[in-house]
Amino acid sequence: MTDVVQVHDREHVRVIKMNRPAKKNAASLELAWGVIEAIRDAAGEENVWVIGLTGVGDAFCAGLDLTPGEDQEKFIPMSEQDRYLDDLGWVSRFYLTLREECDKPIVGGINGVAVGAGLALAMATDIRIMATSARLLAGYPRIGGSPDGGLSMTLSQAIGYEQAMKFLLENRTVTGKEAMELGIVSRVVSDELFEEEFNHYLDSLTSLSPITA
Repeated sequence: MTDVVQVHDREHVRVIKMNRPAKKNAASLELAWGVIEAIRDAAGEENVWVIGLTGVGDAFCAGLDLTPGEDQEKFIPMSEQDRYLDDLGWVSRFYLTLREECDKPIVGGINGVAVGAGLALAMATDIRIMATSARLLAGYPRIGGSPDGGLSMTLSQAIGYEQAMKFLLENRTVTGKEAMELGIVSRVVSDELFEEEFNHYLDSLTSLSPITA
């Protein structure tokens, strides 16, 4: 596992942390594929019953990293031929990996800003807990893009079609209080207690039978 994705095990809990705090955990290929591979690994571990996904620092994930940098192609876990044939990419695999390939509950710990692809990743988790200072933003209308990563579906599932359309088209920033009122998240926790409460909730889910979880 790369340094930009940290994995911590505690009893039957696996916590996956996006670790690019200087970039607000923006999704480079290394980070995005690292998250996908980490979820797949956790899904295949018999001793892991519950998965937590969060960010290091003051951001969950600020969306796609658009800054130039080193060649990122080496971080794609595919052969060159498969890359040419692949029509999904990492962003579409967020939904497929978290919702379809993984049969274990994934709790999203939205510790800070979640924008664009970062919001899509958060919404692909099964249960979401949000810090008071965190903010959610679609971001796509600003660049003339359409939602990806399964966001149009997961958002509609969470809050209904009309509210999802309003959220996406108006491109407004949503705070923790409104996110909970809409049904995007199930709980909002103060910044000071966020990590403690996030971990406590993960641990509480392991009190169930692993078949139930």
